[in-house]
Amino acid sequence: MPTLNLIQHHPAEGPGAIAEWARSRGITLYVFRADLGQLPPVSAAPVILLGGPYESNAGPRWLETERQWLAGSLVQGAAVFAICLGAQLLALSLGGNVRRMAHPETGWTTVTFADGQRLKVLEWHEDAIDLPEDAQLLASSDVCEQQMYRVGATRVGLQFHPEWNVESVAILNEHFAEESPLPRGPQDSAAYQAVDDWLQATLDEWWTASSAHR
Repeated sequence: MPTLNLIQHHPAEGPGAIAEWARSRGITLYVFRADLGQLPPVSAAPVILLGGPYESNAGPRWLETERQWLAGSLVQGAAVFAICLGAQLLALSLGGNVRRMAHPETGWTTVTFADGQRLKVLEWHEDAIDLPEDAQLLASSDVCEQQMYRVGATRVGLQFHPEWNVESVAILNEHFAEESPLPRGPQDSAAYQAVDDWLQATLDEWWTASSAHR
């Protein structure tokens, strides 16, 4: 059975819909809690990086350890699928920059892809990415241009959170309480389903490309 490493940065931000994708594809997902000092060995193994409420170019000491681990894994040729904080860490490792936005971007947001497709997604971030020189911009929103990018075939960064399903949002709202800007009450099931469909297809594409490069 194929295996896939996933790096989690915060107790309330787990793999969400990614876990269901992995189960349905027969992939064993190994979750490492970087905030608890857990990281896999530096290697070329593909990895998913989740988000978290930390500054990508500062933050706690364990985040510097992760930055060094990520740089080493990229040198080894690792494929990376990175979300929010993870996408910022990936961009920094590849020569990009991360900066504070004038206003945070939160809740349901519409992103527009390079092919014209539009999708409602969930956001919660205060920072924006200046892309590495060799990155291809794949999606933007009205507030933040750099919503999705790719560097080569196997390194993908997303500023939004397609992995957040209804259960994920409930956990985040409970943990962060009034600080959370995420939706409460009755949820838009159609919007979650559309995002999940997109996520599964996008992960399939990334996983196939990653397998071809191993």
